Amino acid sequence: MTASGDKASTASAAPSILDSVKRIVLWNYGGIYFFYFVVWQFIFTYMGLWLDDEGMSGGSIGLVSTVMALVAMCLQPVYGLVQDRLGFRKPLFAFVVVSAAMVGPFFQFVFKPLIGVDQRLAAVVGGFFLSLVTYAGVSVVEAFNERASRANGFEYGHARLFGSLGGSFASAIGGVIWAANPDNIWWAATFSALVLGVLLFVARVPHQAPATHHAEGEAHAHKISREAIVGLVMDRNFLGFVVLMMGTAALYDVFDQQFSIYFTDHVQHGDPEGLFGTVVSIQILLEAVVMIFTPAIVNRIGAKRGLQIFAAILVVRVLGSALVTTTEALIMWRLLAAIEIPFMLVSVMKYLTRMFDVKISATAYMLGFGVAKSLGVALFSAAFGRSYDRVGFEQSYLIMSVVIAVVTVLASLLMGNDKGREAPTGELADGVDEEEPAA
Repeated sequence: MTASGDKASTASAAPSILDSVKRIVLWNYGGIYFFYFVVWQFIFTYMGLWLDDEGMSGGSIGLVSTVMALVAMCLQPVYGLVQDRLGFRKPLFAFVVVSAAMVGPFFQFVFKPLIGVDQRLAAVVGGFFLSLVTYAGVSVVEAFNERASRANGFEYGHARLFGSLGGSFASAIGGVIWAANPDNIWWAATFSALVLGVLLFVARVPHQAPATHHAEGEAHAHKISREAIVGLVMDRNFLGFVVLMMGTAALYDVFDQQFSIYFTDHVQHGDPEGLFGTVVSIQILLEAVVMIFTPAIVNRIGAKRGLQIFAAILVVRVLGSALVTTTEALIMWRLLAAIEIPFMLVSVMKYLTRMFDVKISATAYMLGFGVAKSLGVALFSAAFGRSYDRVGFEQSYLIMSVVIAVVTVLASLLMGNDKGREAPTGELADGVDEEEPAA
């Protein structure tokens, strides 16, 4: 298959943060990220605590995440193909928004009653619904917005930092909402999704998308060939990327699923839940600051190196949490994610669009990151959920850190170096070749 790096001559110089903020469209897509990740952060910061308060066991909480991952793993290949065909059209994204808007009613009128009836059934139903909003839904959000960023000439990372700001905001107000009534967390998520829907409705097709390459009234779409998909999944670089995501990005999520419980059990503080919310808020705010500089760093060192940095920090966080559990140390382990996440997010997108054909960028993202991560979460969530119950968090974290380190070494041997490659931008951001006939 044709690597996007072969078109380096078509790519413009990477825009700086000052270049990006001058673009009005950046603020539209930044707002979309902001309100989507408010919903995301409410779910992943407070779901474990809420389920624990409702009486769910560690194994059942782990099952929720396993089901979320399995559902996403089934949906993401389809989502990738559909979004690549849709180009910049919004119906799939709109479905994610509608699902997010139903979070409040679902937790209040479906999830809570089911927990009282049958924990396992509740975990399955809850995991299915939450996957539509999170593990499956986020792939649509990221793939759509990344493509839009290249077409409009601003860095993906500069728009994505608004997601970090949204997460920080959610964590900050979440502690107050939780203290008043934990159930109101989910209604706040619904409100945020409604605002997100308005922003998506007014978001326009990037103005660089040429009318000659699409049917009237529609952002241009492609026919995705079987050969392109086969070429992708058989590529050694792609295989290495998949292995890395299964053993690092997936375990990042597994580690964080119940870390709030571990944190509150060890922290010597009058209000450990409130402190945790404050720490997460600060971490994500710092994450937004780091995100400003990360695109330039990754452009300089290469996306493969950026992914290795992400994995190394994850090992330090997990191993440190097992070995040093003072209040100050646990706060520090959580704050390290402020460096870790920007390197992962920016490096993932740059590696995929530099090494593989951007015509299938959504498919590459959803298979290589979404499905691989979901499969990893499905495999590891239930296993570590049982491990937490049987041998405790500390021993489980020691095992987890070893798994991450081994996987990183193996994946690095398979992945090629992207340094010096650039992804197509502007008119070519959606994979339309100049010599291609008009649709």
